Amino acid sequence: MRRFFYDTSNDISDERGSLHPQLSTLAIGDSAELTESIVHHWCRVLRANIGDQGILFDGFGGEYQVQLQAISKKHATVTLLAHVDTDRSAAVFTKIGLVMSRGERMDYAIQKSTELGVTAIQLLSSHHGEVNLKPAQVEKKLAHWQQVAIAACEQCGLNRPPLIIAPVSINDWLKKSVTHSSDAQMDVRPPTTSTIVTTLSQDPYYQILQQPADLRLQLSVPAAGQPATPKSLPTVLTQQSPYIELLIGPEGGLSVDECQQAAKAGFEPWQIGSRILRTETAPVVALATLHALSYYE
Repeated sequence: MRRFFYDTSNDISDERGSLHPQLSTLAIGDSAELTESIVHHWCRVLRANIGDQGILFDGFGGEYQVQLQAISKKHATVTLLAHVDTDRSAAVFTKIGLVMSRGERMDYAIQKSTELGVTAIQLLSSHHGEVNLKPAQVEKKLAHWQQVAIAACEQCGLNRPPLIIAPVSINDWLKKSVTHSSDAQMDVRPPTTSTIVTTLSQDPYYQILQQPADLRLQLSVPAAGQPATPKSLPTVLTQQSPYIELLIGPEGGLSVDECQQAAKAGFEPWQIGSRILRTETAPVVALATLHALSYYE
């Protein structure tokens, strides 16, 4: 069955006065008004008919099997048939501090990180980074990248979308990491952020992002005499639901100052193999490695 993200972040009713509440507030057998994006995709593009069944998830846990009940020119309603209490989330909570790259490479990094179960992606700008968004560009880019993550969730079966957090400079982010490393108050909602992030970040599932990470790893270029893997990594992965932060730089790498600042913030160098990975490849390899290691711990 087709899967669709049911966005509850817009609390403004449409011209018919329809609201989109969290699905958990509805009972099985109740009707729900579909969001505009689902109506367009399911009923217009895919030409669904009354009686067709699909899956809705709103990011607050589990998924709902639904059946199309009514379709009009701009609206559609479904009946909730059943709730399945599964999220298919990864065993390891992860947040990636990812320096932004251009075009399809950034889309690829977000898409594949989502498929591999990343919990959140903090967008970063850096000295050698290719992308420095102007204030007028942030909202549009953020909405695009969050939608890339949501589309990946719809495809792969993940019911907890990763939070794509508004960009900040790597220096500011690392300074906050040092400042808040002991008080567990990490901000997942910068002044400019998407309504989806603002809404979902209030759910208990995402509260781990406001705690200090159990381990911080900086994906690094292989260096002579540098340990390939931090000694603490295997131990951390034996914990129940460990939380790991990853820092991934741009194609040109982090500057010397940024590397020193990352080390001060507790990011240990981690080199996966002897090759130099592209910035869009590094998240895929890192997340896949973490999940493989956690499986065997």
